[in-house]
Amino acid sequence: MSKKTNSINELSPAEIAVKLNETREKLLHLRLRKQTGQVEKTSELRTLRKDIARLETARTAKNKKAAA
Repeated sequence: MSKKTNSINELSPAEIAVKLNETREKLLHLRLRKQTGQVEKTSELRTLRKDIARLETARTAKNKKAAA
């Protein structure tokens, strides 16, 4: 596992939800800035999408674990 995955797995479900909202906000603002040509590093979009996927996966795993 990578450092990012380990740090995400250590978060509580509430912290994951907050981080997920923050990351989605960042992605939204980055997309808007990209449309106006203000983004230099377009790779940040991909990074944020991957972070969201990691957070979603961790949230799902914690929910399944809690239900079991």
